Amino acid sequence: MLLRTLLAVAAAAAIAAPLPAQAPAFTRQEDVIYARKFGTALTMDIFTPKEKKNGAAVIFAVSGGWFSSKASINLGFFNEMLKRGYVVFAVVHGSQPKFTIPEVLEDMHNATRFIRLNAAKHGVDPDRIAIMGGSAGGHLSLMQGCAFKPGNPKSKNPLETVSSKANAVGCFFPPTDFLNYGKEGLVQLGDGTLKGFWAPFDFHEPNKEKGGFKPISDKERRLEIGKQISPVYHASKDSAPALIIHGDADKLVPIQQAELMIAKLKEHGVPCELVTKKGGDHGWAGMDKDILTIADWFDKHLPAK
Repeated sequence: MLLRTLLAVAAAAAIAAPLPAQAPAFTRQEDVIYARKFGTALTMDIFTPKEKKNGAAVIFAVSGGWFSSKASINLGFFNEMLKRGYVVFAVVHGSQPKFTIPEVLEDMHNATRFIRLNAAKHGVDPDRIAIMGGSAGGHLSLMQGCAFKPGNPKSKNPLETVSSKANAVGCFFPPTDFLNYGKEGLVQLGDGTLKGFWAPFDFHEPNKEKGGFKPISDKERRLEIGKQISPVYHASKDSAPALIIHGDADKLVPIQQAELMIAKLKEHGVPCELVTKKGGDHGWAGMDKDILTIADWFDKHLPAK
């Protein structure tokens, strides 16, 4: 019951923008398969403005508490992007409790690569792909901006021939460092503040002796994985420009997480900005207005060529 409640809260916070009274004219292509794993199709919905396209794309990471479902696609979150001419790709990843964060990250790599590989089909410049999300969706967005995989032109897998990098990031209240969560040295890998989210941190590996999978319980290995899935450790001069909007009263994801990320990006000279919402918790009324700020960020860092 506690897990379901926390998932509901996180998912609601991540898609808190209200549905617009009047949406721009667009077409919606539903259930586009971008990859498969374990016999399961992974899908996205593609929203294309009818009146104008600016040649750029926005990936909407459909994720709250690393829970993802088509039902959580909320037009209110990216309505402004459609109005400005962005083609929006709403990506549904393999969801917890079935899949862990490392597995979710692979889905996001595949989705971003799929979009880049098929950019021309949708009238999109493959070098003008932004990503946005809230909470877990914000975490995934920063990972695509910082921990991307380069393309390998020699790969036999078409997806792997192109990079999984997002070219600009705009997000709300993202976790960024699971090894220093709220304060230095406080590890939160499905425990403590995140105890209601054990499943995404239930790391496992193939069991070569018996088949199937076995849990990874070794503390040092779990810490290493925790580091690998934390955006702050992947910041570099090649990271995408990033905007973070975060409430200073957030009890689930402390604003310290955003501050750490911004400080690390600045160390590497990456354009970045933190917008602090005074009194804001994990979501707040009027988030739709803050989405305008994200749209402005994308306009600035994805200019037409």
